[in-house]
Amino acid sequence: MHILEELYEMTAFSSLGQQPGVLLMLLVGFVLLYLGIAKKYEPLLLVPIGFGVILANLPGGGMGVVSADLIHLPNDRYMNLFEIGSEYGIMNYLYYALIKTGFLPPIIFMGVGALTDFGPMLRNLRLAFFGAAAQIGIFTVLLGAIAMGFTPQEAGSLGIIGGADGPTAIYTTIMLAPHLLGPIAIAAYSYMALVPVIIPLVAKALMTKKEFKINMKQQDKLYPPKHKIKNLKLAKILFPIILGVVVAFFVPSSVPLLGMLLFGNLIKELGSITSRLADAATGPIMNTATIFLGLAVGATMTHDVFLKGQTLGIIVGGFLAFAISIAGGILAVKAYNLFSKKKINPLIGATGLSAVPMASRVANELALKYDSSNHVLQYCMASNISGVIGSAVAAGVLISMLQ
Repeated sequence: MHILEELYEMTAFSSLGQQPGVLLMLLVGFVLLYLGIAKKYEPLLLVPIGFGVILANLPGGGMGVVSADLIHLPNDRYMNLFEIGSEYGIMNYLYYALIKTGFLPPIIFMGVGALTDFGPMLRNLRLAFFGAAAQIGIFTVLLGAIAMGFTPQEAGSLGIIGGADGPTAIYTTIMLAPHLLGPIAIAAYSYMALVPVIIPLVAKALMTKKEFKINMKQQDKLYPPKHKIKNLKLAKILFPIILGVVVAFFVPSSVPLLGMLLFGNLIKELGSITSRLADAATGPIMNTATIFLGLAVGATMTHDVFLKGQTLGIIVGGFLAFAISIAGGILAVKAYNLFSKKKINPLIGATGLSAVPMASRVANELALKYDSSNHVLQYCMASNISGVIGSAVAAGVLISMLQ
């Protein structure tokens, strides 16, 4: 009997009665895996995040990320990485080395930049302003969250979900409210995966049938652009350099994200002379960073951290931030159309999110439903790409104001 008791104590079943929340968190992990695998919702991140949640909540596995208080030693000293790895295991080593330092989100942004073509935005610069208008959801929810009892730092992390950019949300949360990293990341990537649902929902609530049918190519024929870029290739090379310098002077705290985004874009636009760098940024470097980011973020979602009333507030607030950002872009276009002869389809404002290129594809499909000849994809990309830049700048503003 003594041997049987020892064997039972060795298993994880003995601790389940003391930690019933573990079963619920395992269910959350399985749901995330289901969404990533079966539904193909952001699989590159929901799969590692979901598996990280499962690993973190397996009783006795020691894979959950511990609070920073536990690595705080006497004499105001913190454990070094070797001590963290020895005491708390591999997942804590990865988290404190790669996530807590803010290392991985900018690395992923470099890969995103190398995959992004700024050409559609440069050809339609006036449409880029609607990407800025779509950031209204971030600051609206920021104020609302403070009114609901969140600290300013927590409210800033919650609001940045409205930027629809996972690495930006993670980076901002690391800097402002790292204890909310798990719920914020889950909310950000879940709503990004639900862009095909949320954009039509908001657009149909705010737009008329006539507005859905505004044909951008017809508008270009009626009111052709007065100025065209003569050397687009040169403009695409100079743009990331000039923009990076200008933004750095106004919002220095946005440089880690925006700077890496623009560097990635530059090595892409330089062509063959830096093609190996661009291939590395979009291939092994970005893929490795994505794996470690997903697993480590998932490992922060232990049952004692995630199962709180605050998590429900983050889920609701994240949805509101997303919806308000989409609505802000649509309403900005509608306001512009009141004073301009050349009309713009409000769906272009709806793509002011950072969810590139999914938001643009969804808006294009919506326009085609109302008019099979109304292809707005290239116009939507102008607003969509500017939304990536806008969310990084907004994150820098929040970090500067609240850190």
